[in-house]
Amino acid sequence: MIKCPVPIIIGGYREQAFSSTKTEENVDNMKKFLIVGLGNIGSEYVNTRHNIGFKVLDFFARKEGINFETVKLGALTEYKFKGRTFLLLKPNTYMNLSGKAVKYWMDKENISLENLLVITDDLNLSFGTIRIKPKGSDGGHNGLKNINLILNTQQYTRFRFGISDEFKKGQQIDYVLGDWDEEEKVKLPERLELASEIIKSFGTAGLENTMNTFNGK
Repeated sequence: MIKCPVPIIIGGYREQAFSSTKTEENVDNMKKFLIVGLGNIGSEYVNTRHNIGFKVLDFFARKEGINFETVKLGALTEYKFKGRTFLLLKPNTYMNLSGKAVKYWMDKENISLENLLVITDDLNLSFGTIRIKPKGSDGGHNGLKNINLILNTQQYTRFRFGISDEFKKGQQIDYVLGDWDEEEKVKLPERLELASEIIKSFGTAGLENTMNTFNGK
């Protein structure tokens, strides 16, 4: 659970002072990770393919018994594991402005670029296929495009979750913003479980080991 007893009220939202205590200030920043799941806020987007980043983090939070709090530019929760601190962030800026939330929380929590992991959907991978890369282009993904722009770099780790490209010409937007089909819904829990393992591995085993273990699964 988040260990911050006094929320700060700023402009109508609650900003949790995650780094205000001496305990937090003493955390080795190299053992502190920002895990960002990309998606769109709103009930109409909850079960869409484009929101797989949110879905992964929601699954992780339920599994570990932690809760998200509304903070500046998103929803945030903290998880501690094997001496590491994971901050899980779901930006509330909508997909196209994701970089604003990422930059704000990286700066606020003094998290290095190498300790940033961004979870996103990928049309170029078959459903449920995992691909972890240390850098790369946005691949036409508007969330990654904005993060690249705001951070002024492509040198950060992205965790791509395949949603396949089973749509007819001209129907890409409807497909991406559409719900999972019945077969995908059956397979999702196992994929989400695997995604949770990847998050922990990124912070404890390192990027290279995580790629070697999980890429292509």
